[in-house]
Amino acid sequence: MALLLSPIFFILLSLYVSPSLYAHPSKETAAETLSAVSSNGGGEWVLLQKSIGVSAMHMQLLKNNRVIIFDRTNIGPSNLTLPEDKKYCLNYTIHNKPELLIDCTAHSVSYDVASNTFRPLVVRTDPWCSSGSVDPTGTLIQTGGYGNGSRVVRTVPPCDDDTCDWTEHQQDSLAENRWYASSQILPDGRVIVVGGRKAFTYEFYPKTNDRSSDKYYLKFLVETYDQREENNLYPFLHLLPDENLFLFANNRSILLDYANNRVIKEFPVMPGGVKRNYPSTGSSVLLPLKINGSGLPEAEVLICGGAELGAFSLTDGESDKKKVFKGASSTCGRIKVTDPDPKWVMETLPMPRVMPDMLLLPTGDVIIINGASNGTAGWEDATNPVLNPVLYKTYETKPESRFTVLTPSEIPRMYHSSAVLLPDGRILVGGSNVHERYSFRRTFPTDLSLEAYIPPYLGHTFHTLRPAILSVQSRTKTVSYGQNFGVKFRLDVRTDDSSKFSVAIVTPSFTTHSFAMNQRMVVLEIVRLKHLKSRYRKPSDKYDYMIVARGPPKNTVAPPGYYMLFLVHAGIPGQATWVKVE
Repeated sequence: MALLLSPIFFILLSLYVSPSLYAHPSKETAAETLSAVSSNGGGEWVLLQKSIGVSAMHMQLLKNNRVIIFDRTNIGPSNLTLPEDKKYCLNYTIHNKPELLIDCTAHSVSYDVASNTFRPLVVRTDPWCSSGSVDPTGTLIQTGGYGNGSRVVRTVPPCDDDTCDWTEHQQDSLAENRWYASSQILPDGRVIVVGGRKAFTYEFYPKTNDRSSDKYYLKFLVETYDQREENNLYPFLHLLPDENLFLFANNRSILLDYANNRVIKEFPVMPGGVKRNYPSTGSSVLLPLKINGSGLPEAEVLICGGAELGAFSLTDGESDKKKVFKGASSTCGRIKVTDPDPKWVMETLPMPRVMPDMLLLPTGDVIIINGASNGTAGWEDATNPVLNPVLYKTYETKPESRFTVLTPSEIPRMYHSSAVLLPDGRILVGGSNVHERYSFRRTFPTDLSLEAYIPPYLGHTFHTLRPAILSVQSRTKTVSYGQNFGVKFRLDVRTDDSSKFSVAIVTPSFTTHSFAMNQRMVVLEIVRLKHLKSRYRKPSDKYDYMIVARGPPKNTVAPPGYYMLFLVHAGIPGQATWVKVE
């Protein structure tokens, strides 16, 4: 049974982070971290790095098990010095002050999950508050930012020799400034980039010579703009199995036929009057797509947290004494968008939350992590950090039983924090900088650390139930649409019950500002389970099996590219392996 903690158990902690010019990699690897975990029913927290020198505003896991982490580049030096062979200095002024600042520090790192080490990367234009997706080759396509970076596209490929770095493409790679925009990978491998500050359009990348090179006006983005507050930045995008795009901004949502620039339908307004997008930031997730036969799966969206209209204006005073931190929303809305007549079903969080991150777990459940209980997103615009993650049980039939409060962290993670799912089932958590520049002695100081939250399913108690993937077998060495493939695995226990297993493919998300872009889980159809007998097996040996699953039906259900393949037995996932879907 999960450990239940009181919803009012919020620890207010002012964490002092000592500035350091050099990173000191921890000696504890990912394997050592997991082996130290107890059977705590609420999960465990492990500090991976006291400082990586950069605050983790944006995170993207790549198929080489490196996480690309980056911040903005125009607020002064970071705490990570570039090595001499990569030294690059930025020259800029802050707030048009006369003095020229020379900044020769790193504002991005590549974090190696297995070894728990990191190395600096060089980013030259400003990627502040940008978006990203991973293309079918496994390359990060990062779009937009601020100032000299607002129309730039940057890429990082997934190399295994730790030589990869940022490539920044021509200045006008994008048709419009994209600051606080969102992006989504499409079935044809392109990326759609939607919205941004004063950008009521969408566009595609890469560009072609036809009309897709243009930007497309979207009236919905104008209609969802609140004067003085906006509340429609970082719109929530989810690609549906019919290839149309679910687009949510403020408290409204539409079904967009992006290929023909046509709004097919508008969904009901989400009840309650709560604003869900930046700066009244909530979070959104497309719940697992479960394949059953050759047809298209149903699609459901879950949105949680946010703030009421006016909350941002109340926190936007010039001094802390003038700020009023209004309580965040404690509501979630769930909607089956593929229903003929979809309706929002409202649910209640164990505690109010603004700026939460929502991530799909290998089990199909959702973890809600990070955030605050008062205020909004923005510099010094929130207080009362929410330290407890919450587990949302997707398949629980009783809404009142879906939420479980988990073990708290000791580190506030509020504005400009992020989190991603790792292949071993842990959640990598970092960032939090509520100040315009790095500040280590103020309330809620800038945080440069990395933590791992280790969910209860990774507890040692469950080791006999944990499957270990040995290989993925198919004729094409990939997971092909509609074709069977095999997963050979090992287990401590003997079973012939295929209903205890699930095979799921999960995209690595680009996470920033409480939205995990491109996040997607497809639960595949299991064809059969076979015990692989051996005449040489000793009683102490584990059991080998082959489970045969069928690939997703088409590219609108699972766009081509690299996915983490998780095998789950009796609710306990094993280490994922990377597979290419095509």
